Amino acid sequence: MLVIKIADPLNSNASGTPYVIYTAASSTTTVVLGLILTNIHTAQVTATLRLVSDTGNRAVTNNTANGTAVLLNAAPIPVGSSLELLAGNKVVLETTDQLTIDCSVADKLSGALSIMEIT
Repeated sequence: MLVIKIADPLNSNASGTPYVIYTAASSTTTVVLGLILTNIHTAQVTATLRLVSDTGNRAVTNNTANGTAVLLNAAPIPVGSSLELLAGNKVVLETTDQLTIDCSVADKLSGALSIMEIT
């Protein structure tokens, strides 16, 4: 198991520009074990988590173009709170698949991603 500390603060881009949390390396299958997001702002923020894939068998996911699946949509995270995602529900990433996150306020999320890489 590998735990990746996500940049603190998480989204160095403007709100509306997703931050790439993780990209699966070539010749690697990745199992996402969990993700914890923490609000480091002085007000509530919302977070949206996406799986972005260009893998052939995921070319269209949930009838959404470009292989993008929304795993979490505008979930509120109160001040000083954390949100645990994907615990107990594994997500498998294939080569070049990405997890991206967007926060309603830029630079106001911190987090940790727990993964297992199979090479």
